[in-house]
Amino acid sequence: MKLSIFHTPELAPESSIPDCAIAVDVLRATSTMVTALAAGAEAVQVFSDLDQLIQVSEHWNPHKRIRAGERGGSQVDGFDFGNSPLACTPDLVKGRRLFISTTNGTRALQRVQAARIVLAAALINRQAVVDYVLKQNPETVWIVGSGWEGSFALEDTVCAGAIAHTLQTQLGCSLTDLAGNDEVVGAVSLYQQWKQDLLGLFHHASHGKRLLRLECYDDLKYCSQIDLLNVVPVQQEPGVLVSERQPAIVG
Repeated sequence: MKLSIFHTPELAPESSIPDCAIAVDVLRATSTMVTALAAGAEAVQVFSDLDQLIQVSEHWNPHKRIRAGERGGSQVDGFDFGNSPLACTPDLVKGRRLFISTTNGTRALQRVQAARIVLAAALINRQAVVDYVLKQNPETVWIVGSGWEGSFALEDTVCAGAIAHTLQTQLGCSLTDLAGNDEVVGAVSLYQQWKQDLLGLFHHASHGKRLLRLECYDDLKYCSQIDLLNVVPVQQEPGVLVSERQPAIVG
C-alpha cells in the first residue's frame, strides 16, 4: 500500500486517480457527515453550489430532508442547519437525508469522487476508517485535506497524520515503505507532536480561531476527539455517502 497526503483539493494531481480516496475536513464538514450517519441519517449528499443543493433537494420529501449550508463558518440563511456536528442528533436526522454544502469540505469530496473507493474521515472516526481501508487493501490511497479556501489547514493535516500513523502501525511497515510523498512524513510528525493535545492544536489553527470567534467552542472540543464513532461514510454514487459500520470501538 502506498499512501499520499495532499493538503488541499487543488494539490491533488489531476493526471491520476487512486484506488481509495479519503476526504478530510475536521472543522467541520466530515465530522458532521460522520455524526449524521451515526445518528441514523439515511445518507449525506454533498454540493459545492448552494443553488444546486436547493434544486436537487426540492424533489425530496420535505419531511425526509435536511438542508445544511455553511459559508465562512456561519449558517446560510434559510437553511435548516449550518455545519455543526452537534446539531445532528438522532431525533432530528434519523431516516432523513442531509443535503450539505460547506465552504471547503464538499469541494474535497467532489475532487476525488472518481476514485473506486471514496471515504469521508475525521478524528472522531479515525480507527473505523483505518479498519475499512485495511479490509479493502487498496494499492494506492490518497488523503485529501479540505484546507481553507485553498490554503493549508493544521486540523486536516493532523487528522491525515493520525490515519497514516495508525495504518503504518497496523500494517507493521516502515513510514518509508508506506509514504508516497513527503507530506505523509510531515503529517505523521505533526500528529505525534500534538496527539495528547489536539484541542490545543485547534486553538492555534486559523480556522479554529475563526470558529472560536463564532463561539463554536463545543464544536472544536467535539471534533478534537479520536475514535468516538465507528461509522465510515462511503460513497455509494457520486456525491452521495452512506454509512458503513465497523466493529464497535472498545476502550
